[in-house]
Amino acid sequence: MGLLHRRRDVTVDDAVHRTAELDAARAEGARAGRALQRAQAALDSLPVGVVMVDARGHVVSRNASTHVAGAHGEVLVQEAIDRHVEAALAGRESQSAVELFGPPRRVLQVRGIPQPDGGALVVVDDVSERARLDTVRTDFVANISHELKTPVGALAVLAEALADEDDPEVMRRLAGKLVDEAHRAAAAIDDLLELSRIELGGRAGHELVQVVTVVREAAVRSLAGAEQRDIRVDVDEPSPDLCVRGDRRQLVSALANLIDNAVKYSEAGGDVFVSAPVRDGDVELTVRDRGIGIPTRDLDRIFERFYRVDRARSRETGGTGLGLAIVRHVATNHDGDVRVSSEEGEGSTFVLAIPAVVPASDPAGAHEDDEHDRPDEETFG
Repeated sequence: MGLLHRRRDVTVDDAVHRTAELDAARAEGARAGRALQRAQAALDSLPVGVVMVDARGHVVSRNASTHVAGAHGEVLVQEAIDRHVEAALAGRESQSAVELFGPPRRVLQVRGIPQPDGGALVVVDDVSERARLDTVRTDFVANISHELKTPVGALAVLAEALADEDDPEVMRRLAGKLVDEAHRAAAAIDDLLELSRIELGGRAGHELVQVVTVVREAAVRSLAGAEQRDIRVDVDEPSPDLCVRGDRRQLVSALANLIDNAVKYSEAGGDVFVSAPVRDGDVELTVRDRGIGIPTRDLDRIFERFYRVDRARSRETGGTGLGLAIVRHVATNHDGDVRVSSEEGEGSTFVLAIPAVVPASDPAGAHEDDEHDRPDEETFG
């Protein structure tokens, strides 16, 4: 009986020991499973797609960023992944770009990298923004080179003609054209510098700016061009108490560009109307003209750099196509918005909306535009 009892004790002890080992193994497996889940969650949070393959070609891990919306795009990306896995398993590093036309348009860079254990790593990187910026940069250089080449070339031709001319009247006319082309080149350079300064400056500061000062300075800056084209600029000045926070120079530049744009696309002898009503907590720096208007198809693109509705007329007026791009950047820097409404043959209205700052002593809505108190509102917008 004693021996049997001891054997039973040993069996029970073995069972308890094995149970403890199993429990420990289960706990270890659970910890490993949670670690794998955390690792997969970390991979899935990456903006870069990652596919890991072992030496036999079996997928070990793959994160969510390797999948793209749309069956067609998914097929193209998977084909590229398979191709680069094959190359990496053969010991070759490879890379290619996959263009998805969307919408939205995307460019994915797929790269295969051989691994020391004989496996493969494939990285899928969305380079759409980089590709877009490269395109913008290339177009920018090409456009500004063209803009500067034209007046500089004209200056050379006019200078050569002037050097060989003896007639005082012809010399006077050629000299006048020289001055015009020089001003055109200078205007292009000024617009470039202004746009660069505003872009690099980023968000506007917190200076308290009187809106009436912005309106007056912008109108004065545009006066010479308006007088040259016999355009009258009518200004409805806001209250001196009405203010915004931001960069006065940027705001003046933006409003002056809107006025210049209205002047250039108005018929000689026309009128341009400038006002700054307050609506829904925003100062609406408004410029309205009765000019040629803008075709509906162009309204979505007029704030792009160098985009011009009528290139022939822009040559005549000396526009560079940067003015409205400057306005858009100023609006963004001031947490504002810019919008346009237009009808061909009737004119256009541009509104640069900037959050208003009304002194605490001023009753709420004291500067709100009132149709009954402002008889010009219906006519001038």
